[in-house]
Amino acid sequence: MPLLTVSLSKIKNAMSPEFSNQQPLTINDQRRYDLDWLRFIAIVILLFFHTGMWFNTWGWHVKNNENTVSFQYWMIWSHNFRMQLLLFISGAGTFMALGKRTSGEFRKERFTRLFIPLVFGMVVVVPPQIYYERINQYANYWEFYKTVFQFKPYPEGGSLSWHHLWFILYLFIYSLLALPFLKFIRSPKSAQFKNIAFKLLSSSAGLLFIPSVFILVTQILLRPYFPEETHSLFDDWAYFTYYFLFFIMGIVCYSNQKLWEAIGANRKHLLIALIFILIPFYTCYFHFRELIQLPWTGDTVETIFDVASIFVAWFTVITIIAYGQHYLNKSHKWLSQISEGLYPFYILHQSVIIAIGYYVCKLNWSIAPKYWVICFLTLVSCVGFYLLCIKPFNAMRFLFGVKLKK
Repeated sequence: MPLLTVSLSKIKNAMSPEFSNQQPLTINDQRRYDLDWLRFIAIVILLFFHTGMWFNTWGWHVKNNENTVSFQYWMIWSHNFRMQLLLFISGAGTFMALGKRTSGEFRKERFTRLFIPLVFGMVVVVPPQIYYERINQYANYWEFYKTVFQFKPYPEGGSLSWHHLWFILYLFIYSLLALPFLKFIRSPKSAQFKNIAFKLLSSSAGLLFIPSVFILVTQILLRPYFPEETHSLFDDWAYFTYYFLFFIMGIVCYSNQKLWEAIGANRKHLLIALIFILIPFYTCYFHFRELIQLPWTGDTVETIFDVASIFVAWFTVITIIAYGQHYLNKSHKWLSQISEGLYPFYILHQSVIIAIGYYVCKLNWSIAPKYWVICFLTLVSCVGFYLLCIKPFNAMRFLFGVKLKK
C-alpha cells in the first residue's frame, strides 16, 4: 500500500499577527488536555483499524473467510494519518518529557518507558499473533513458544518480532536522535529559530505546504532506493524518515507558544484544505477500485496517489491538532486514568484482536456482528487486564512502561 499522501490546491493566505520578542516563545510545561484526548482518539482509531484488518482485502497475519472492500474506503484515509498523528503527539510529549531532566536522566526515562516494554512485548505480547498466524503448524501454544527463544527474526521462519510495537521502537530511537535538538529548542539560544519558524508556518499556506512539501521531497529522494515493500527498521530509511518528520514537527509546533496558537487560529482554512485534498486522493483510489476511470496510465495514477497521500497525511494531522486544541483542552475526572492506561492498551490491543478474532471469525456470522464483537471484547479484555493486572502492581507497571506508584 503506498506510503505517501495529497494535493496542491491553493489556500487563502491568512497571516497571524507579527511575532514579537516580548511575546512568550515557549509553552509552559503544563499538561495539555487536548493532546491527552487526541491520543485517546488515535488509540480508539487503532482499535477499529486493526479489527478491520480481519475483514478487508489487504494482506494481514490472519483473515476472516469472507472479506469486503467496503472497509477500505475509510481505512485508506485512516492509514494515512493514524500513526502520523500519534507521532506528532509523541513529539510534543517528548518535548514535555525532557522538562528539567538532564540528558542522562532523559535517556534513562526513555529506556524505562520505551525500551523495556518493547523487549517485554516482543517476548510475551507479540508471539500470540504469530502463533495464530501459524496455528496449524503446532500442537499447542507452548510448542510454538519455544521457537521464540531461537531468536530468529520474523517472518523467515522465526517467531521474534515487534509487529505493531514498531511504533515504540521508532519512538525510542527518535527520542535519542532528537535529544540535541530538544536541548537546543528548550534553551534561550532557540529564540531566533522560533522566530523564523513562526514567520514561515504561522499562515495557513505556510503551515500546510512547507512541512508537507519537505516531507514529499524526502520521499522523492529516498523512495527509489528504499521501496515501500521493505518497511523494516534497518532497510527502509524512507519510511523511517517519513515518520520522524511528523515527530519533529510535533516538537517544533508545541515548543513555540505563538505558533501553537496560530495552528488553532487557522483551523477553518486547514479544514477547507483537507476537504479539497481528499478529492484527488479518493479519485485515484476509486480508480484503483475500478469505480472511476481516469485518462492516465496506472503508473501515473499511482504517482498522483502517492503524492496526494503525503499531503493528506499532514493536512489531516494538523487539522485534527488545530480543532483539538480549540475544543478539547479541558480536563475530566477520568482523563488522567484513561491517559495512564492508553500505553498498556496499545501494547496489548493487536494481540488481543487476533486472539479473540480467531475464534469469533469461526462463527457462522456475517461481517458486521463479527467486527463489533471483536471490537467490544478487545476493549473489555484490555481495559480489564489493565485494571486488574497492571495498574495495582509496580512490577507490571514497570514492564508496560507505566509510571510506578509511590
